[in-house]
Amino acid sequence: MDLTTTYMGLKLKNPIIVGASPLTATFDSIKKLEENGAAAVVLHSVFEEQINYESREIDHFLFKGSESYAEAIGYFPEVTLSNLESEDYLKEITRLKANISIPVIASLNGVSKGGWIKYAKKLQEAGADALELNITYIPTDTDTEARDVEQLYIDALKAVKEHVSIPVGVKMNAYFSAPAQMAKKLVDAGASGLVLFDRPVHVDIDLEDLNSIQVINKSSSKDLSETLRWSGILYKKLDVSLCASTGVHSHEDILKAIMSGADAVQMVSALLQNGAGHLQNVLNDLTAWMEEKEYVSIEQMKGSISLAHTSNPAAYQRANYMRILTEFRF
Repeated sequence: MDLTTTYMGLKLKNPIIVGASPLTATFDSIKKLEENGAAAVVLHSVFEEQINYESREIDHFLFKGSESYAEAIGYFPEVTLSNLESEDYLKEITRLKANISIPVIASLNGVSKGGWIKYAKKLQEAGADALELNITYIPTDTDTEARDVEQLYIDALKAVKEHVSIPVGVKMNAYFSAPAQMAKKLVDAGASGLVLFDRPVHVDIDLEDLNSIQVINKSSSKDLSETLRWSGILYKKLDVSLCASTGVHSHEDILKAIMSGADAVQMVSALLQNGAGHLQNVLNDLTAWMEEKEYVSIEQMKGSISLAHTSNPAAYQRANYMRILTEFRF
Protein backbone atom coordinates (compact mmCIF):
# COMPACT_ATOMS: atom_id res chain seq x y z
CA MET A 1 0.00 0.00 0.00
CA ASP A 2 1.52 3.31 -1.11
CA LEU A 3 0.56 6.13 1.26
CA THR A 4 3.17 8.56 -0.06
CA THR A 5 2.27 11.99 -1.38
CA THR A 6 4.03 15.20 -2.33
CA TYR A 7 3.36 18.57 -0.74
CA MET A 8 5.18 21.73 -1.90
CA GLY A 9 7.77 19.47 -3.49
CA LEU A 10 8.39 17.61 -0.23
CA LYS A 11 8.06 13.83 -0.41
CA LEU A 12 5.88 12.64 2.49
CA LYS A 13 5.55 9.03 3.66
CA ASN A 14 1.82 9.59 4.22
CA PRO A 15 -0.55 12.59 4.01
CA ILE A 16 -0.57 13.55 7.73
CA ILE A 17 1.27 16.72 8.73
CA VAL A 18 1.03 17.83 12.35
CA GLY A 19 0.12 21.52 12.29
CA ALA A 20 1.60 24.38 14.30
CA SER A 21 0.52 23.93 17.91
CA PRO A 22 1.80 23.06 21.40
CA LEU A 23 2.39 19.57 19.97
CA THR A 24 5.22 20.93 17.82
CA ALA A 25 6.73 23.22 20.46
CA THR A 26 9.24 20.77 21.98
CA PHE A 27 11.87 18.38 20.67
CA ASP A 28 10.55 15.41 22.66
CA SER A 29 6.98 15.92 21.48
CA ILE A 30 8.06 16.11 17.85
CA LYS A 31 10.15 12.93 18.20
CA LYS A 32 7.09 11.17 19.59
CA LEU A 33 4.96 12.39 16.70
CA GLU A 34 7.51 11.04 14.22
CA GLU A 35 7.61 7.67 15.99
CA ASN A 36 3.83 7.41 15.72
CA GLY A 37 3.77 8.11 11.99
CA ALA A 38 3.67 11.86 11.39
CA ALA A 39 4.88 12.58 7.85
CA ALA A 40 5.99 16.15 8.62
CA VAL A 41 5.60 18.80 11.29
CA VAL A 42 4.87 22.51 11.19
CA LEU A 43 6.70 24.05 14.12
CA HIS A 44 4.90 26.38 16.50
CA SER A 45 4.92 29.89 15.08
CA VAL A 46 7.43 32.63 15.56
CA PHE A 47 5.35 35.78 15.85
CA GLU A 48 6.04 39.15 14.33
CA GLU A 49 5.60 40.64 17.78
CA GLN A 50 8.43 38.49 19.14
CA ILE A 51 10.94 39.37 16.47
CA ASN A 52 10.15 43.08 16.33
CA TYR A 53 9.52 43.70 20.01
CA GLU A 54 12.68 45.63 20.81
CA SER A 55 12.92 47.45 17.50
CA ARG A 56 9.29 48.64 17.73
CA GLU A 57 8.55 47.81 14.11
CA ILE A 58 5.08 46.39 14.68
CA ASP A 59 2.54 48.10 12.42
CA HIS A 60 -0.31 49.88 14.16
CA PHE A 61 -2.97 47.69 12.56
CA LEU A 62 -1.81 44.36 14.00
CA PHE A 63 -4.29 42.29 15.97
CA LYS A 64 -2.49 42.67 19.29
CA GLY A 65 -1.13 39.87 21.46
CA SER A 66 0.10 36.34 20.93
CA GLU A 67 -3.08 35.15 22.66
CA SER A 68 -4.90 36.12 19.45
CA TYR A 69 -3.85 32.86 17.84
CA ALA A 70 -5.10 29.46 18.94
CA GLU A 71 -1.70 27.81 18.70
CA ALA A 72 -0.12 30.41 21.00
CA ILE A 73 -2.26 29.94 24.07
CA GLY A 74 -0.29 28.85 27.10
CA TYR A 75 3.19 28.39 25.73
CA PHE A 76 4.33 31.80 24.52
CA PRO A 77 4.31 33.81 27.77
CA GLU A 78 4.74 37.54 27.30
CA VAL A 79 8.28 37.49 28.70
CA THR A 80 9.54 35.65 25.61
CA LEU A 81 8.92 38.75 23.55
CA SER A 82 12.26 40.09 24.72
CA ASN A 83 14.03 37.24 22.92
CA LEU A 84 14.77 39.25 19.79
CA GLU A 85 14.85 37.10 16.63
CA SER A 86 14.14 33.97 18.67
CA GLU A 87 17.57 32.37 18.46
CA ASP A 88 16.33 29.37 20.43
CA TYR A 89 13.86 28.62 17.64
CA LEU A 90 16.68 28.51 15.12
CA LYS A 91 18.73 26.19 17.32
CA GLU A 92 15.72 23.89 17.69
CA ILE A 93 15.36 23.60 13.92
CA THR A 94 19.01 22.64 13.58
CA ARG A 95 18.68 20.08 16.36
CA LEU A 96 15.55 18.59 14.82
CA LYS A 97 17.11 18.27 11.38
CA ALA A 98 19.99 16.33 12.92
CA ASN A 99 17.71 13.91 14.76
CA ILE A 100 14.55 13.28 12.74
CA SER A 101 14.00 12.16 9.17
CA ILE A 102 10.69 13.86 8.38
CA PRO A 103 10.41 17.36 6.86
CA VAL A 104 10.42 20.31 9.26
CA ILE A 105 8.27 23.26 8.21
CA ALA A 106 8.92 26.49 10.08
CA SER A 107 6.06 28.89 10.74
CA LEU A 108 6.06 32.69 10.65
CA ASN A 109 3.01 34.52 11.97
CA GLY A 110 2.67 38.17 11.00
CA VAL A 111 1.20 40.62 8.53
CA SER A 112 3.28 43.81 8.19
CA LYS A 113 6.33 44.33 6.00
CA GLY A 114 8.65 45.09 8.93
CA GLY A 115 12.09 43.75 9.70
CA TRP A 116 10.68 40.47 11.02
CA ILE A 117 10.48 39.19 7.44
CA LYS A 118 14.28 38.99 7.23
CA TYR A 119 14.01 36.26 9.85
CA ALA A 120 12.71 33.95 7.12
CA LYS A 121 16.25 33.65 5.73
CA LYS A 122 17.53 32.60 9.14
CA LEU A 123 14.89 29.86 9.25
CA GLN A 124 16.13 28.56 5.91
CA GLU A 125 19.75 28.72 7.01
CA ALA A 126 18.91 26.79 10.18
CA GLY A 127 17.68 23.92 8.00
CA ALA A 128 13.92 24.34 7.63
CA ASP A 129 12.63 22.35 4.64
CA ALA A 130 9.81 24.81 3.97
CA LEU A 131 8.06 27.78 5.51
CA GLU A 132 4.42 28.31 6.38
CA LEU A 133 3.23 31.90 6.50
CA ASN A 134 0.30 32.40 8.85
CA ILE A 135 -1.21 35.83 8.21
CA THR A 136 -4.07 36.80 10.49
CA TYR A 137 -5.38 40.35 10.18
CA ILE A 138 -8.69 41.55 11.65
CA PRO A 139 -9.82 44.71 9.77
CA THR A 140 -11.65 46.68 12.48
CA ASP A 141 -11.55 50.00 10.61
CA THR A 142 -14.81 50.54 8.70
CA ASP A 143 -12.93 52.56 6.07
CA THR A 144 -10.57 49.70 5.21
CA GLU A 145 -11.38 48.28 1.79
CA ALA A 146 -11.28 44.58 0.94
CA ARG A 147 -8.60 45.11 -1.69
CA ASP A 148 -6.36 46.74 0.92
CA VAL A 149 -6.72 43.75 3.25
CA GLU A 150 -5.88 41.37 0.43
CA GLN A 151 -2.85 43.45 -0.50
CA LEU A 152 -1.46 43.08 3.04
CA TYR A 153 -1.36 39.31 2.51
CA ILE A 154 0.19 39.59 -0.95
CA ASP A 155 2.83 42.09 0.17
CA ALA A 156 3.85 40.00 3.19
CA LEU A 157 4.21 36.88 1.04
CA LYS A 158 6.24 38.67 -1.63
CA ALA A 159 8.53 40.14 1.00
CA VAL A 160 9.18 36.71 2.52
CA LYS A 161 9.79 35.17 -0.90
CA GLU A 162 12.53 37.74 -1.55
CA HIS A 163 14.54 36.26 1.33
CA VAL A 164 14.20 32.49 0.84
CA SER A 165 14.46 29.81 -1.83
CA ILE A 166 12.68 27.05 0.11
CA PRO A 167 8.96 26.49 -0.58
CA VAL A 168 6.58 28.91 1.13
CA GLY A 169 3.01 27.94 1.91
CA VAL A 170 0.27 30.31 3.07
CA LYS A 171 -2.36 29.44 5.64
CA MET A 172 -5.50 31.02 4.22
CA ASN A 173 -8.70 31.89 6.01
CA ALA A 174 -12.16 31.24 4.61
CA TYR A 175 -13.44 34.81 4.90
CA PHE A 176 -12.23 36.43 1.70
CA SER A 177 -15.10 37.61 -0.51
CA ALA A 178 -13.59 35.73 -3.46
CA PRO A 179 -11.45 32.88 -2.07
CA ALA A 180 -10.65 31.41 -5.49
CA GLN A 181 -9.29 34.71 -6.80
CA MET A 182 -7.37 35.31 -3.58
CA ALA A 183 -5.84 31.85 -3.89
CA LYS A 184 -4.74 32.72 -7.43
CA LYS A 185 -3.20 36.00 -6.24
CA LEU A 186 -1.22 34.15 -3.58
CA VAL A 187 0.02 31.59 -6.11
CA ASP A 188 0.97 34.38 -8.52
CA ALA A 189 2.88 36.02 -5.65
CA GLY A 190 4.92 32.87 -5.13
CA ALA A 191 3.02 30.54 -2.79
CA SER A 192 3.98 26.90 -3.30
CA GLY A 193 1.19 25.65 -1.05
CA LEU A 194 -2.15 26.76 0.37
CA VAL A 195 -3.42 25.49 3.72
CA LEU A 196 -7.22 25.48 3.84
CA PHE A 197 -8.01 26.94 6.38
CA ASP A 198 -6.71 28.90 9.34
CA ARG A 199 -8.76 28.51 12.51
CA PRO A 200 -8.77 31.69 14.64
CA VAL A 201 -9.70 31.63 18.29
CA HIS A 202 -13.29 32.30 19.35
CA VAL A 203 -14.34 35.62 20.83
CA ASP A 204 -16.67 35.44 23.82
CA ILE A 205 -18.00 37.65 26.63
CA ASP A 206 -17.18 36.94 30.28
CA LEU A 207 -20.38 37.82 32.11
CA GLU A 208 -18.63 37.76 35.50
CA ASP A 209 -15.73 40.07 34.66
CA LEU A 210 -17.79 41.93 32.02
CA ASN A 211 -15.02 41.76 29.48
CA SER A 212 -14.34 40.31 26.05
CA ILE A 213 -12.21 37.17 26.03
CA GLN A 214 -10.71 34.73 23.56
CA VAL A 215 -11.00 30.97 23.91
CA ILE A 216 -9.43 28.00 22.18
CA ASN A 217 -11.45 26.92 19.17
CA LYS A 218 -10.87 23.19 18.75
CA SER A 219 -12.29 21.62 15.63
CA SER A 220 -14.39 18.54 14.98
CA SER A 221 -15.01 16.55 11.81
CA LYS A 222 -18.12 18.68 11.27
CA ASP A 223 -15.83 21.64 10.53
CA LEU A 224 -14.34 20.01 7.43
CA SER A 225 -17.05 21.23 5.03
CA GLU A 226 -15.54 24.51 3.78
CA THR A 227 -12.14 22.89 3.43
CA LEU A 228 -13.63 20.19 1.21
CA ARG A 229 -15.58 22.75 -0.80
CA TRP A 230 -12.57 24.91 -1.65
CA SER A 231 -10.13 22.07 -2.06
CA GLY A 232 -12.55 20.58 -4.57
CA ILE A 233 -12.97 23.90 -6.37
CA LEU A 234 -9.27 24.80 -6.53
CA TYR A 235 -7.96 21.36 -7.50
CA LYS A 236 -6.13 21.58 -10.86
CA LYS A 237 -7.20 25.20 -11.34
CA LEU A 238 -3.95 26.45 -9.84
CA ASP A 239 -0.39 25.14 -9.95
CA VAL A 240 -0.10 24.80 -6.18
CA SER A 241 -0.13 22.15 -3.47
CA LEU A 242 -3.26 22.05 -1.31
CA CYS A 243 -3.27 21.04 2.34
CA ALA A 244 -6.57 20.42 4.13
CA SER A 245 -6.81 21.76 7.66
CA THR A 246 -9.61 22.37 10.19
CA GLY A 247 -11.73 19.32 10.94
CA VAL A 248 -9.27 16.51 10.11
CA HIS A 249 -9.76 13.96 12.89
CA SER A 250 -10.19 10.50 11.35
CA HIS A 251 -9.12 8.37 8.40
CA GLU A 252 -12.46 9.21 6.80
CA ASP A 253 -11.67 12.93 7.01
CA ILE A 254 -8.32 12.30 5.33
CA LEU A 255 -9.93 10.28 2.55
CA LYS A 256 -12.50 13.01 1.90
CA ALA A 257 -9.78 15.67 1.83
CA ILE A 258 -7.59 13.72 -0.59
CA MET A 259 -10.52 12.89 -2.87
CA SER A 260 -11.55 16.55 -2.94
CA GLY A 261 -8.08 17.45 -4.18
CA ALA A 262 -5.77 17.97 -1.20
CA ASP A 263 -2.20 16.68 -1.38
CA ALA A 264 -1.91 16.43 2.39
CA VAL A 265 -3.74 17.27 5.61
CA GLN A 266 -2.87 19.02 8.84
CA MET A 267 -4.04 17.50 12.10
CA VAL A 268 -3.98 19.23 15.50
CA SER A 269 -7.19 19.12 17.55
CA ALA A 270 -7.56 15.34 17.27
CA LEU A 271 -4.02 14.89 18.60
CA LEU A 272 -4.52 17.37 21.41
CA GLN A 273 -7.55 15.33 22.45
CA ASN A 274 -6.21 11.81 21.87
CA GLY A 275 -2.42 12.00 22.02
CA ALA A 276 0.28 11.12 19.49
CA GLY A 277 -0.84 7.46 19.40
CA HIS A 278 -3.94 8.60 17.51
CA LEU A 279 -1.74 8.99 14.43
CA GLN A 280 -1.00 5.28 14.23
CA ASN A 281 -4.65 4.38 14.73
CA VAL A 282 -5.69 6.69 11.90
CA LEU A 283 -3.00 5.33 9.58
CA ASN A 284 -4.06 1.76 10.32
CA ASP A 285 -7.69 2.63 9.59
CA LEU A 286 -6.66 4.45 6.41
CA THR A 287 -4.72 1.43 5.15
CA ALA A 288 -7.55 -0.97 6.01
CA TRP A 289 -10.11 1.15 4.14
CA MET A 290 -7.89 1.39 1.05
CA GLU A 291 -7.32 -2.34 1.04
CA GLU A 292 -11.06 -3.01 1.36
CA LYS A 293 -11.88 -0.62 -1.51
CA GLU A 294 -8.93 -1.87 -3.58
CA TYR A 295 -7.04 1.40 -3.76
CA VAL A 296 -3.31 0.89 -4.16
CA SER A 297 -2.09 4.45 -3.52
CA ILE A 298 -2.99 7.91 -2.28
CA GLU A 299 -2.23 9.30 -5.73
CA GLN A 300 -4.88 7.04 -7.26
CA MET A 301 -7.68 8.76 -5.34
CA LYS A 302 -6.34 12.33 -5.31
CA GLY A 303 -8.90 14.78 -6.70
CA SER A 304 -11.20 11.97 -7.82
CA ILE A 305 -14.25 13.76 -6.40
CA SER A 306 -13.12 17.35 -6.97
CA LEU A 307 -15.17 19.84 -8.96
CA ALA A 308 -13.15 18.81 -12.02
CA HIS A 309 -14.11 15.14 -11.72
CA THR A 310 -17.23 14.68 -9.63
CA SER A 311 -20.45 13.42 -11.21
CA ASN A 312 -22.30 15.89 -8.97
CA PRO A 313 -20.68 19.32 -9.48
CA ALA A 314 -23.73 20.98 -7.91
CA ALA A 315 -22.45 19.78 -4.53
CA TYR A 316 -19.82 22.54 -4.71
CA GLN A 317 -22.16 25.20 -6.08
CA ARG A 318 -25.41 27.06 -5.41
CA ALA A 319 -27.73 24.70 -7.29
CA ASN A 320 -27.32 22.00 -4.69
CA TYR A 321 -27.75 24.58 -1.92
CA MET A 322 -31.21 25.44 -3.28
CA ARG A 323 -32.22 21.80 -3.64
CA ILE A 324 -31.18 20.93 -0.08
CA LEU A 325 -33.18 23.82 1.40
CA THR A 326 -36.31 23.26 -0.69
CA GLU A 327 -36.41 19.52 -0.09
CA PHE A 328 -35.60 19.53 3.63
CA ARG A 329 -38.47 18.45 5.89
CA PHE A 330 -38.73 18.03 9.66
